[in-house]
Order: sequence, then C-alpha cells, then structure tokens
Amino acid sequence: MNGVELFLLGRTLMKVGEQAMPEPVTGSRGSVRSVLVTLGEIAADPGTTVGEIAARTGLPQSQVSTAVARLVEAGSVETEPDPADRRRRLVRPAADPSVRVAEVRAATVDDALAAALAGPDGAAPDPAVLHAVTEALATLARHLAPGRPVPPTG
Repeated sequence: MNGVELFLLGRTLMKVGEQAMPEPVTGSRGSVRSVLVTLGEIAADPGTTVGEIAARTGLPQSQVSTAVARLVEAGSVETEPDPADRRRRLVRPAADPSVRVAEVRAATVDDALAAALAGPDGAAPDPAVLHAVTEALATLARHLAPGRPVPPTG
C-alpha cells in the first residue's frame, strides 16, 4: 500500500463512519467531517481555542467556529473565556455529555460496514469478509487510536 492508497482508504472509512452516525432529531446532518475533525482536536487538546484548532487542522476558522457552535448545541463541548485573553474562548469536552452525545457514541458501524461491503447487486456481504474487516478495524483502532477502548467483536 502506498500513501495515496492509504489516503483513499481513509476517505472510504470516513464515509462509512458518517453513514453510521445516527441522524439528528432536529436540523440537518451538515458537515460531519469538520465537526468530527474539530471534536478530535478538542479531545486531544482540551482547553484549546478555535484559532489553534484551525491552525492545526488547516480548516478555515469560520468552519471551526461553526463546528464548535454545533458541538456546544449538541452538548458535546463547553466553552469558557480564556483567562489570558478574554476575547477568545477555550473549548473543552463537556463534563456531562448530552443524550445526543451518548446516542452517537453508542451507535455501531455494523450496518454501514455491511452496506459498504455489500455486493454490486446489494447482496449481503460474505460473513467471513465482514468478520475479517471488523477484526482489521479493531486492530487498527487499538494501535492507531490509543486511549480509546475497542469493544470486543464477534
């Protein structure tokens, strides 16, 4: 596998992840990617600012601001004034996540993964292939997402 193949695989995995997200009760799904990238940065560096997230991710500051607003509305993150500069706000994971956050965290990728592996005619994927891919994803998660528990498969 080369870098381009890995990048394209990553895009495919992001699409499967997006499909696995439960639809919000109100409003639209919107840009899931920018929200998840932003949330990942907040989780990795609690107490960060919108400008710092934009600088680290390459996302426009306006897009990060919109993502933070959506995350605050969903109950995923909280903001507070930056003691060093009261014009800025620090963003951190919510101490008490909302019901929506719990719903998203509880959603599995099983159906979205099965749909992605379905045959061209929409036939269910081979169970052995589905199991092998699920195991491979669990292995990747253990090694590439430290600190995130991986539920047992199977």
